Amino acid sequence: MRWLKPVVFTASLLPVAWLGWQAAYGSLGINPVETLNRFLGDWALRFLLLALAVTPLRQWTHWAPLARLRRMVGLFAFFYVCLHLASYVGIDLFFDWAALWKDVVKRTYITLGMGCFLLLLPLALTSTDSMIRRLGGKVWRKLHRLVFPAAILGVAHFWMMVKADIREPLVYAVILAVLLGWRLRTFVRTPQRA
Repeated sequence: MRWLKPVVFTASLLPVAWLGWQAAYGSLGINPVETLNRFLGDWALRFLLLALAVTPLRQWTHWAPLARLRRMVGLFAFFYVCLHLASYVGIDLFFDWAALWKDVVKRTYITLGMGCFLLLLPLALTSTDSMIRRLGGKVWRKLHRLVFPAAILGVAHFWMMVKADIREPLVYAVILAVLLGWRLRTFVRTPQRA
């Protein structure tokens, strides 16, 4: 299964490659900044949910190689979250930190999005084998449970941002509810492995 990781890595870069192609040919629409930001946010949320889905999929399919993808998919989720945040702070706000702070305080959906980023940051920073050894498996697993509230904040961020047509955020919310329900069921059955 040596081919699996390179294939998933390459596939995970396709959205940003497509976005670069669209930008290069001026195909981002009448509001390219908004298109860019939403596109990156959509993919950040998709990768976050994919990262949460790896373990259930592995258990449902009994295909062990899937377990090797969880860290990579999680890091790609953080990669797209960082690009989403960078496009908002750098391109939309032109690094106006006062405007950023005002948005975080005033707009609930931005507060939730920033909360999601802050919860994911320690997960990305502790994703290496050396950090797992340094923290110890038990502490590391507890820390990485932050992915669950981060995903909830991510879906809520999207839901509140959309305002009118909630069909797409509703799909993400249902997927997240299924994944969290599975996790809760697993936690109740085997709490020592949680």
